[in-house]
Amino acid sequence: MSIFQVNDWPWSDILIVLGFLLFLFLSRLGLSFLINRVFRDKGSIQRAAFSLINWVVFNGLLLFVIFYFSDSAWLLYPLFTIGQVEITLFLIIIAVLIITFAYRLSKVLNEHLLPFFFERHHLDKGIQFTMERIVHYVIMVVAVLVSLTTVGIDLSALTVFAGVLGVGIGFGMQNIASNFISGLILLFERPIKVGDRVLIDDVIGDVEKISMRATVVRTLENEHIIIPNSYFLEEKVVNRSFADPRLRLTIPIGVAYGSDVQKVKRILLVVAELARQEHAFVLESPAPFVNFKGFGDSSLDFELFLWISDPKEVIRMKSELNFSIYEQLNENGIEIPFPQRDLHIKSAPLSLLKGQEEDS
Repeated sequence: MSIFQVNDWPWSDILIVLGFLLFLFLSRLGLSFLINRVFRDKGSIQRAAFSLINWVVFNGLLLFVIFYFSDSAWLLYPLFTIGQVEITLFLIIIAVLIITFAYRLSKVLNEHLLPFFFERHHLDKGIQFTMERIVHYVIMVVAVLVSLTTVGIDLSALTVFAGVLGVGIGFGMQNIASNFISGLILLFERPIKVGDRVLIDDVIGDVEKISMRATVVRTLENEHIIIPNSYFLEEKVVNRSFADPRLRLTIPIGVAYGSDVQKVKRILLVVAELARQEHAFVLESPAPFVNFKGFGDSSLDFELFLWISDPKEVIRMKSELNFSIYEQLNENGIEIPFPQRDLHIKSAPLSLLKGQEEDS
């Protein structure tokens, strides 16, 4: 005989459930109106309150079911057994409510409340991301442990599972375990962090996310590269934002032989000064420097050294400097040479020409 009989659901119970749904809907409208009036100028608190209210409304029916039908046979009917614990629909609903509430609480803290703390203490983007991940993982681990305890599962039984998991990691999950540990090291040691500009295999990109297994890097072409965490600890990675974000730009220039080298130096320093006046991220100290690199095959080779404070402006700044240098050299009559080669044609010996005539 099935435990889900029609007699278990009289019309009075159905009407009560429908009435409770209507009550939840009206309560949400009333609370929304109240929150809009009380927290009108506090957007983050307002959004956090709405998020919690939405959880209560959407899960309110489950709360109502476990309290109103707590003595019903179908709610307490054992579905399966774990060890000596009989798992019922009542226990499953309780565990789901705990985990979903923990997830919603983590989301509210990370999206609406922690930003106040970050802004007050002027924390950079990398530290913010690390703290958000730590808060989320701690809340979710506690929620899972509490839900298991609520269901009645003895946590000491997990030691056996942990041993089996350790053997599996040792033999078949070495790569996953390596990336997991590497992710923790990246979050705490922070050789790279969210928001850093990195150079990986001649590809420039910004670190967008560091998860437990892989790191997401967005390139300048807006392509996303998924890189295992262990790569950043085992390979050489250029981090342009690590510790000191200042970066030196090197602009190579070649001018024709016979040019006034002192005039070229003055022109390049003028270009650097114009760039500093137009862009706040161009630094006055260290001062720009013109390096006479040497004598090339077709040109006198110079380099303009310029320091900037924002690594993300490298490409745009190099382009603008090249435009400015080309215009200034043209205005001052300084020639930019191109590679030249002399071709010498020698006439053939007369004996060879006579031999060709006799053969013909």
